Amino acid sequence: MRPKAINVKPKENYVLEIEFDNGEVKLFDVKPYLNHKAFEDLKDIDKFNKVKVDGLSIAWENGADICPDELYNLSK
Repeated sequence: MRPKAINVKPKENYVLEIEFDNGEVKLFDVKPYLNHKAFEDLKDIDKFNKVKVDGLSIAWENGADICPDELYNLSK
């Protein structure tokens, strides 16, 4: 079973600190996604900072989200 995101905090330079339900806390770099259409709005740091936990993963007000497997597997 994949770990579920239970808390997310925006950090500097478009990085998210994510706490998972297995106790791990990892960092996810969103910068590589910012040139994709769904994520372009998030270049506005105020919009980026409105990230929230949504189901198994995280999402923003504009509907952009990250696949739960990708979120966990690509976090460091």
